[in-house]
Amino acid sequence: MNNATINHDNPANPAAAKPYVDLAVHHAVEGRREEAVHSYRKALESDRSVATLFALAKLLDRIGDDQEAIDLYEEICYLPMPPVNALINLAVLYEDMGELQRAERCLRSVLSLYPNHAHARMYLKDVCAVKTMTYDANAEQQAARRNAILDTPITDFELSARARNCLKKVEIRTLGDLLRVTEAELMAFKNFGETSINEIKSMLNSRGLRLGQGLEGGFEESYRREFLDQLRLQVAPELLDQPISSLELTIRAKKAVQLLEVRTLGELACRTEAELMGMKNFGLTSLDEIKAQLATHGLSLRVLE
Repeated sequence: MNNATINHDNPANPAAAKPYVDLAVHHAVEGRREEAVHSYRKALESDRSVATLFALAKLLDRIGDDQEAIDLYEEICYLPMPPVNALINLAVLYEDMGELQRAERCLRSVLSLYPNHAHARMYLKDVCAVKTMTYDANAEQQAARRNAILDTPITDFELSARARNCLKKVEIRTLGDLLRVTEAELMAFKNFGETSINEIKSMLNSRGLRLGQGLEGGFEESYRREFLDQLRLQVAPELLDQPISSLELTIRAKKAVQLLEVRTLGELACRTEAELMGMKNFGLTSLDEIKAQLATHGLSLRVLE
């Protein structure tokens, strides 16, 4: 255990703290945990040593006062070389509270110092497994919500019988169908007049939508943002924020990426093979090159649901 003292405004006084520490240890041995907590707190008023902070944090953890235990562990872990046990205990508490990204950072800090630390490796494996399950569940929920919205029948919206009949005749039956047509296309259909068009546009506008939005990529851009947010739960943000220049790409592949206006590895991973293949002068060779470069960083292109 690191016996260093964390500096605060008041000078440390280990001699004044020692009687309280001894009393806390005595109470803890006899099972009087509340009295031990009180004594440790009194000791910290004179000397906020790492040893005392750690002892109190462990005790609070055992009696279920997780938040104060976390606060104390965090205080310890702000040190340049925090004790390994403090990092691991903090990671376990973070995981229990669902703070998986923080838990992973603590464990990776341990492994950066001790790559073969068995407990840290085991806990990290568990955290990553939980993150993956969380990501899968969130992705399914988001896909279900999107599909539910886009699959909403036109009959569920407040439209006149004339507007509904016009949409039915051109086989526009869902909200998704409607977002994939433009105003000009609707006007080209027989019996579609300005009154019906304006009624449909008003209905869409009230929901923050517009005709042709599906074709213009409005939803696709939204999907990419959601995908990137979920990806950050799986992959270290530092990796996703790396610039595209960190990839070893040929000139042709670099130009294609520039045309897509992506700046980071995360933004590139949010694109699909179809988007890349749709670029002018972009072929399978460049596609394979980009996929291989992403793979070296543990990433891949987005797969359409």
